[in-house]
Amino acid sequence: MVASVSIHPVDLHVGMRLRLRRRELKVTQSELAGHLGISFQQVQKYERGMNRLSASRLYEIARILRVGVEYFFEGFEGISSNGGQTAA
Repeated sequence: MVASVSIHPVDLHVGMRLRLRRRELKVTQSELAGHLGISFQQVQKYERGMNRLSASRLYEIARILRVGVEYFFEGFEGISSNGGQTAA
């Protein structure tokens, strides 16, 4: 029996924003991976939301892609304007 993989909506959103910004700057997955010292497959997993980004890795990616960390959360409806999670 194969366990189903559940992707958290935040991880999916952050991954989509990562892909968007990387493409805006015309940076390949391999180039970003090289800056981070990881494989391009790991970047793919981040972009798909399959693997979660640690705070330090997200900070590093934001620096490389020249955006603030908050960029990756923009447009996510589960986050309030003060950065806290909204009540359901």
